Amino acid sequence: MRVLKFLMAACAAALALLATAEPAEAHGRWRGGVVLHFGYPGPYYWGPRYYYPPPAYYYPAPPVVVAPSAPPVYVERDDEAAPPQTEWWYWCPSAKGYYPYVKECPGGWQRVPPQPVN
Repeated sequence: MRVLKFLMAACAAALALLATAEPAEAHGRWRGGVVLHFGYPGPYYWGPRYYYPPPAYYYPAPPVVVAPSAPPVYVERDDEAAPPQTEWWYWCPSAKGYYPYVKECPGGWQRVPPQPVN
């Protein structure tokens, strides 16, 4: 009988605390709470927690496949062969000079291949 009166008094006290907590919700936040424990830890147990690392999974390494390589290709170079002509010099026969040393050519420019300097 005493236990029942004690539980009823505890419930009445909890309801009274909840009824007075209304102004705490004025800004949309809950600022209070009542937690009763009777020897059972329940969901609010703050004791030590043991965290274990996740299990390690080991997979076999994939097989290594090496493709056969082609034999090396050797290319002989002919040092005497001249590279293809990409640049030209311009000669003015009337002024007897090359561009850019001669700026204007009244008779027209004549395109000539570059000459090596000796």
